[in-house]
Amino acid sequence: MSQETQEKLPRNLGLWGIWMLVANGLIGAGIFGLPSGAVALAGEYSVLMYAFCAILILPVILCFAELGSYFRGTGGPIRYGTLAFGPFVGFQGGWLYYLARLISFAANTVLLTDSIAYFLPVAGEGMGRLITIALTCVALSLINMVGSMESIRSMTLFTIIKFAVLLGLIFGGMVILGDQIIPDFSTPHPSTSDLGKAALLLIYAFVGFEGAVVPAGEAKKPERDMPMGLLLGLVVVAVLYMLIQLVSQAAVPDLANSTTPLLDASSALFGESGAWILMVGVATSVIANLIGSMFSATRVTYALSLENSLPAWFGKVHPKYLTPFNSVIFFGIAAFALSAMGSFIFLAAMTVLARLFLFGMSCAAIPVLRPKFRGPGRFILRGGYLIPVLGILSCLWLMLQVSWTSVWMTALFVAIGSILYWFGKKQNPKNV
Repeated sequence: MSQETQEKLPRNLGLWGIWMLVANGLIGAGIFGLPSGAVALAGEYSVLMYAFCAILILPVILCFAELGSYFRGTGGPIRYGTLAFGPFVGFQGGWLYYLARLISFAANTVLLTDSIAYFLPVAGEGMGRLITIALTCVALSLINMVGSMESIRSMTLFTIIKFAVLLGLIFGGMVILGDQIIPDFSTPHPSTSDLGKAALLLIYAFVGFEGAVVPAGEAKKPERDMPMGLLLGLVVVAVLYMLIQLVSQAAVPDLANSTTPLLDASSALFGESGAWILMVGVATSVIANLIGSMFSATRVTYALSLENSLPAWFGKVHPKYLTPFNSVIFFGIAAFALSAMGSFIFLAAMTVLARLFLFGMSCAAIPVLRPKFRGPGRFILRGGYLIPVLGILSCLWLMLQVSWTSVWMTALFVAIGSILYWFGKKQNPKNV
């Protein structure tokens, strides 16, 4: 591939690094707030909804696993869409992915600021809030600027702390509550409408894995490690989610009305000290998610620049640190601006539809690309094209659950992306 020969990013990512990108993409802030919403919609059957969502997203992840084994260059879904359906579709996939990551990053930065304010109230008010957001964006930008290995090391530290807190809640709950955590499923079944709403809510907890395939240009053996990292990430995270849900709903009888479900569960099990420890888990989880988000999203603008869909400025690599320096700077500034504006719940809801478009496009790319890339060392799915079809159907079903507000906002962003694409190609007519 001509773009792969242009890349200057070192190949430092192994299976562990890819798995951490998957795990931290999936486990962000959502799991700390989703258990109450899941119980409100699906009752004691909510634990089964996590399994349902994992099964729903499985064919999509399997498609990404196959596609990830095809390429050794940066870009992920941008490359899949471009080679299968042309540069315009590939650009839109990359553009929507970038926006989804940027808005999610900003929303999680606000959540992290609120968590810091729990310990230090001045950090959540007025100028103190702006300074906290700025310091967060600057610190995370610096981590991503100085190299991929530093980003992975930082993620490793925060991932260990995050998993230690969550596993402590699970095993502590099992010891204290015993078989009380196992529901008897004696209550009436939720309505089909509520189950659909619960699936749409919990699918938030299963998106973000796609960030792991974007930095394939920095993976040592992407054809082997991408499929393994994606599948191991889904299995580990799905089991973790289900156990957290079981412990939470057993520890807090009125979980459906809780605004801080895991905090309340930890407090009920371990007292005030448990609540403080869980706050550390929230902070480390969000930080690890933010590092992974910035790491993968900045590689999107880098890849789009290499194919001349964005100005060459985004494709500049730092001569010492060998990172997409300018892309990191732009992302950090944009994230600060969005975070400083306040709440992003409204915009964050839109990111699911954008991601579903990305997922559907990637699944649809397999029938086009497989004949070109089939060969030794590739991860080829069994069953012909059954799994890609199932992935597309899963995306379509989930799209039917979203609100019209999300639809028109996504359409607006597609229109903005189309204008940017037109300007980019006008500057580089030979690439149209």
